[in-house]
Amino acid sequence: MLRCFSVVFALLSWLMVPAAAQDAPRSECLAMANATPRATPVGLREAAAKADEVAITYAGHSTYYIDTPGGVRIATDFSGANTTGRLPDIVTMNRAHSTHYTLFPDPHIPHVLHGWGDDGQPAKIALRVGDVYIRNVTTDIRRYYGDDSSAEMIRDGNSIFIFEVAGLCIGHLGHLHHKLDDSHFAAIGRLDIVMVPIDGTYTMSLDGISDITRRLRASVVLPMHRFATPLEEFMQKIGQQFEIDVRTERTLTISRETLPATPTVIILKGV
Repeated sequence: MLRCFSVVFALLSWLMVPAAAQDAPRSECLAMANATPRATPVGLREAAAKADEVAITYAGHSTYYIDTPGGVRIATDFSGANTTGRLPDIVTMNRAHSTHYTLFPDPHIPHVLHGWGDDGQPAKIALRVGDVYIRNVTTDIRRYYGDDSSAEMIRDGNSIFIFEVAGLCIGHLGHLHHKLDDSHFAAIGRLDIVMVPIDGTYTMSLDGISDITRRLRASVVLPMHRFATPLEEFMQKIGQQFEIDVRTERTLTISRETLPATPTVIILKGV
C-alpha cells in the first residue's frame, strides 16, 4: 500500500512540474533576442503606437522615471533626492553609495527593489507589476571607505535592471564598475533603450562604457550620471554609427513602433 502511494505521489509531482514552470515569469526580451525578426503590418503599427507609449523622464543623477501605459510608475537608482510627479509604485536601487539608494524610502512605495542581496546572496528579481515585468542581472562593484574587507570588489553588489513593457526592453546599467562578459550580455538579452553612466571615473572609463553601449546596440541610449563629462567627448567615443538628438524637455514619450531606425543618443534636459 505504501509503495503504491509513493508511485502515485511521484506521478502527481511529475505532472505538477510543467504547470509550475508555466506560471513562472517569462522574459519576452530574452525570447526576442533569440528569435528571428518578424514583420509587423503597417496598419497595426499606427493603431498600436499611442496605446503602447511609455514616458521616460530624467529626474537627475541616475534616476529616470518610467511611466507605463498601464499606469505603473518606476524610479531607477532611487535615493529619494530626485523626485518628480507622483510617488512611484516601484523603485530600484544600487548600493554604490547613498546617491543611489535609501534604506528609508517612503513607506507608501509598494515595491522597493534592492540591486544587492540582503542575505549575502545575489539579488534575484523577477517581478511582474501590472503591465511591466522587472528582472535584474548582477555585476560586481568596487569597495569604498568603511567596507570591512581587503577584497577589491563586492561580488554582485550592482544590478543592471531590465524593464519589459509595451513590447519594449528598457535597461538601466546602474553603477557599473567593470566590463561585461558574454554571460552578462546573454543574460541581458535584447535592449531597445539603455540608460548608461557617462561620468568616466566613478563608474567606468568612457572607453569602457562606450564599448558596452556599442555592443548592446540599443535603438535609444539615454546618458546619466554625467557630472562634468563633456557630452562631446562621450559622442566622440561612442562612434559615428549613433545619431545625436538633444531635447529641450525632460520627458521622452516612445513606443515600440516609434523607435528610431538608426541607433540614437537622446540627451534629455538636465543631463
